[in-house]
Amino acid sequence: MTSTEPGAQPARRSRASAIAVAFLLIGAVCLWGSSRMTWVHVVSSDGLGEQRSTDLLGSTWAAAGTPLALALVAAVAASFAVRGWASRVVAILVALVAVAAAIPALDALVGDVSVVKAADLSDLPGRAEVVSTQAFALPAALAVVGALLALAAAVVLVRKPTTRKVLSSKYDAPAARRDETARRAKTATERAEANGEGDDLTERMLWDALDAGEDPTDVSGTRKSED
Repeated sequence: MTSTEPGAQPARRSRASAIAVAFLLIGAVCLWGSSRMTWVHVVSSDGLGEQRSTDLLGSTWAAAGTPLALALVAAVAASFAVRGWASRVVAILVALVAVAAAIPALDALVGDVSVVKAADLSDLPGRAEVVSTQAFALPAALAVVGALLALAAAVVLVRKPTTRKVLSSKYDAPAARRDETARRAKTATERAEANGEGDDLTERMLWDALDAGEDPTDVSGTRKSED
């Protein structure tokens, strides 16, 4: 089926929506899963007792991860509810979510762990100090994957075909269909006569012209009188 056929555009739009939804849902799962994993392991000491170990989850170290995952889930519903320019707005918002999710994840992958941030999030007592920190790459990488999927969903939403406000000819008013059929029949008849071809009209067009109240062999433009 070519793109000019009536069902082509709705089919492409449905396929694009399905792809965008898949990207959004998988991206949301990645961000949520990352938020439940340990991003940073902190070892601290107050100088009085044994050292204290603290695991900082993604929901603590990159607190926006869970809300951003929920935002992607909300975008799934929005992708079905909106059309046209509103779909582009949703795509832009999804892209912003992707960027917001990627920044802390990339920082955790390529940057050094902030000791001040680790101490603050570990809720250490005043005299305690951070002895060592260890960042884990897997949860940050998972968040990056989620951000990339969200960005891909935004691209799909931007490129999704818009709904055309033109109905198929089968929904046209009967009078409009009759006029269009008669016009095509006359055009074909005139072309056939000009080329000296008497059988240029197809049987289907002949019947359509007769049904429209037109004599396909009459090029004068006179409509047959109705009973």
